Amino acid sequence: MIPAPGAGSESTKKKRRRRRPANRSPQSLDLKSESTPQPARTASAYAKRIDEVSAGGLVIDFSGTQGLLIGRIDQKDVAGLRLLWSLPKGHIEIGESPEEAALREVMEETGIESQILRSLGVIDFWFMAGGKRIHKTVHHYLFREAGGILAPQVSEVDEVAWFPLHEIIERLAYSDEKKLIARSGDLHA
Repeated sequence: MIPAPGAGSESTKKKRRRRRPANRSPQSLDLKSESTPQPARTASAYAKRIDEVSAGGLVIDFSGTQGLLIGRIDQKDVAGLRLLWSLPKGHIEIGESPEEAALREVMEETGIESQILRSLGVIDFWFMAGGKRIHKTVHHYLFREAGGILAPQVSEVDEVAWFPLHEIIERLAYSDEKKLIARSGDLHA
């Protein structure tokens, strides 16, 4: 009877393991060329992570039929004519609750005073800006108009406008805000 190859017969050869030089780890080997030095990865090679928390939401007018949106010029639009509509919102200041920040930011960005009716939910997302990786969390509320004069915040908002509630979702530029409003149910104040 003849043993199968590699079945332990004395004629099989053992494979020799190649030894790596002591100063080389498997991760540091360059498969293309061993003579090309690779830069060391340091913590500075990665974008710095920043956490931001904001608050805002959708204001419903006195009649209960229109919602308030802010428009900013799309920076990617070469002509500079396209507006991106979104919900008014902004950073929560130290010592502020999300509700206080939402009321303040709506007033600053739109000129409209409001009262919070209920929470619409929280959205969080990631984006890059200024070489930084930003994780943003935004608390959204449903508001009722309480007064004020409609006027965009000069330094941050290009336009503010009331739109019929049935148009709000299609007007919003950002998918997360569209989904938030779509799942919010009855928006009438």
